[in-house]
Amino acid sequence: MTEKKEPDLQDATPSEETTAAEKGTKSEKPKPKKPKTEEKQIQALKEELEKQKDLTLRTAAEFDNYKKRTERERLSVAEYAKAGLLKTLLPIFDNVDRALAADSESPEYQKGLQLIVKQLSEAIDKLGLSEIAQVGEPFDPRRHDAVMHIEDEALGENVVAEVLQKGYALGDTVVRPAMVKVAN
Repeated sequence: MTEKKEPDLQDATPSEETTAAEKGTKSEKPKPKKPKTEEKQIQALKEELEKQKDLTLRTAAEFDNYKKRTERERLSVAEYAKAGLLKTLLPIFDNVDRALAADSESPEYQKGLQLIVKQLSEAIDKLGLSEIAQVGEPFDPRRHDAVMHIEDEALGENVVAEVLQKGYALGDTVVRPAMVKVAN
């Protein structure tokens, strides 16, 4: 085995002394200073980050305000639509109150009830509500609710034989399915 020889600091040149001293001691080297351009870039990036954080917070707040505003508008439109519907129905309620106060034995009573039904039919037609189901049309489970089945040779298979309760649709939306008797 060969022994490792420690460098002799007395015989070393000044540059070797520094090297030997650095190897012998574990002191930290002073860190080189970052160039000023890097510091400026770091500062610029920090400022840009702050701007982006601010922009993100503002955007989130604006979106929250937008959601609240659209919800208020939606509720306002719904309330306005309900008010319009009730305004259409109020004269019919007035006529029903008058009919209840009238003499039910009078022939005018029946005529008055017929006029109320006609007025109600006109109001729902005006609102776009249409009746579902007529005798003889094919059974459609999306629009009809079959509560009875009968055997009838005169009618085809799965055909509405009788409408027990009228159904209504508003455009393509079924408000209430019709209760029907279906022929098998």
